[in-house]
Amino acid sequence: MSNGQEAPVFYKPSPEIVANANAKSYEELARHASEDLPGFWAKQAEQFEWFQKWDTVLDESAAPFYKWFTGGKTNIVYNCLDRHVATWRRNKLALIWEGENGEVRTFSYHALNREVCKFANVLRSMGVKKGDRVTIYMGRVPELPIAMLACAKIGAIHSVVYGGFSVEALHGRLEDSQSNVAITCDGGYMNGKIVELKKIMDEALKRAATVEHVIVFKRTGHDVPMEAGRDYWYHDLMALPIARSAAGGNRCETEVMDAEDPLFMLYTSGTTGKPKAILHTHGGYMVGVATTLKWVFDLKEEDRWWCAADPGWVTGHSYIVYGPLLLGATSFMYEGAPTYPYPNRWWSMVEKYGINVLYTAPTAIRGLMRFGEAWPNRHDLSSLRLLGTVGEPINPEAWRWYHRVIGKERCPIMDTWWQTETGMFMITPLPVVDLKPGSATRPFPGVVADIVDDQGRPVATGEEGYLVLKRPWPAMLRTIYRDPDRYVQQYWTKYPGLYFTGDSARRDEDGYFWIIGRVDDVLKVSGYRLGTAEIESALVSHPAVAEAAAIGLPHEIKGNAIHTYVILKAGHEPSEALAEELKVHVGHELGPIARPEKINFVPQLPKTRSGKIMRRVLRARALGLPEGDVTTLEE
Repeated sequence: MSNGQEAPVFYKPSPEIVANANAKSYEELARHASEDLPGFWAKQAEQFEWFQKWDTVLDESAAPFYKWFTGGKTNIVYNCLDRHVATWRRNKLALIWEGENGEVRTFSYHALNREVCKFANVLRSMGVKKGDRVTIYMGRVPELPIAMLACAKIGAIHSVVYGGFSVEALHGRLEDSQSNVAITCDGGYMNGKIVELKKIMDEALKRAATVEHVIVFKRTGHDVPMEAGRDYWYHDLMALPIARSAAGGNRCETEVMDAEDPLFMLYTSGTTGKPKAILHTHGGYMVGVATTLKWVFDLKEEDRWWCAADPGWVTGHSYIVYGPLLLGATSFMYEGAPTYPYPNRWWSMVEKYGINVLYTAPTAIRGLMRFGEAWPNRHDLSSLRLLGTVGEPINPEAWRWYHRVIGKERCPIMDTWWQTETGMFMITPLPVVDLKPGSATRPFPGVVADIVDDQGRPVATGEEGYLVLKRPWPAMLRTIYRDPDRYVQQYWTKYPGLYFTGDSARRDEDGYFWIIGRVDDVLKVSGYRLGTAEIESALVSHPAVAEAAAIGLPHEIKGNAIHTYVILKAGHEPSEALAEELKVHVGHELGPIARPEKINFVPQLPKTRSGKIMRRVLRARALGLPEGDVTTLEE
């Protein structure tokens, strides 16, 4: 059956998970937040260092431009690094990194702080100061989070552009952010090939007038042009006296920031037209990401945490860089593709490094499913305690495979729904709650969500509607950079007083939320609304299908016709007979209206590095239109 319509089978956590959980009771936390929302978040904020305590927890006077912890003075990097190096954690591993070629690098909190301080001094020597924007366009190397932290440490606003974006996308973000400094790599590794990052940066800079300096990290060592007076090698700058503090040594004073001072901007992807720079701030974002990571993924001091996203997406910002460091955790970071050189790459690293918690995308799970169970089964995955998913709804078939094959039926799966705009998990389980495959369960304590119709009225149980948020939360976006009117129009105008997520969802009789997908990913076929995730879930439930993507193409009678793209599991071959069988299968699962017009068998799907299928690229190709922002380097 489709996502959200199957029998409500609960998966219960083990007594051991419940007994040792950081958050003992969802109901108790939710009740506290409901009774006193400012008090609830103030209690979480008190776990961090503040140079000056806040006057007001939540200021709603200028809604929807909400403010959190106003009057408070802090810096997220002080809480990520400075406070840890003053404790026993200075010698604890903060980051373990493995390159696609097998190279391994490790950083203790002391070593990571040293590198961040040195690079922060380099940036200051180039004139970067509080409020300046710095664009970062790099591969998945440790120097990416080092650059982010160095910017935040001195009060600069970082704008990370995902390393798979094209020249045009990078140029647009450089121009919009008005960055003076850009940071890149000579190249990056993906599937054994070099991604030409410096070349793309050079092309983008031909029309980016504000950039004065480019810092290049040498990752691949292949020849790249370096423009005298503009381009500088990262390693050369880090070896100069400018990388040391005025007092000598590898220190750098952390800038005192107002809680509402900007921390970073991150451009949302997947749309055409002018990109939106989502703006997040130091104080509220810090409290939100740390609290959600602590409770949802139950991180312990001895854990090794792996968020298998790219730091260029919000998942990487919140749960590779800032969240784990705020908690003093040990993170693992991998440079390359999950199937390079063989489909057991991820599982071999889980075994090698003793990973305890793994967080990835449903698309990545489905991609690994198609290689069968033999690859993960050859590895000892017993270190895993919790699993997680992010990026899109996970179909029940993939959920069960992940739970059975990877988690060995003992690891709860935290299926998280959130956005670039929210900054933190919004609808998510806690490890102590019962789970339903395919459901993100209930709102995080302190988050108030609802599902409404076109008029903003709550829909009945089981009915599909628009997902909205009814109360502000600390890690929320503050505005769209240089475009506050667009911020109000896009998120707060459709339903005055409610945040419009742009997603559709339904809620079942147990109060569990089932995310259907972006409103843009909901197809109207002959007047019926069908979620692409539902169609894809139905396809993947067929034993021959490993992955699937569904799009709508214009149809003169139906309005939209469903076209699907299918990757088959090993041992199955494309044929007209199989295509017809899949059409019948979807019709059986979802009803005749959902029967695809066409099944396209493909060897791979266009995806982001975090695993999201780029459906708009498929649609653009089918219609013969430009593919927009995203390059096809990963395909």
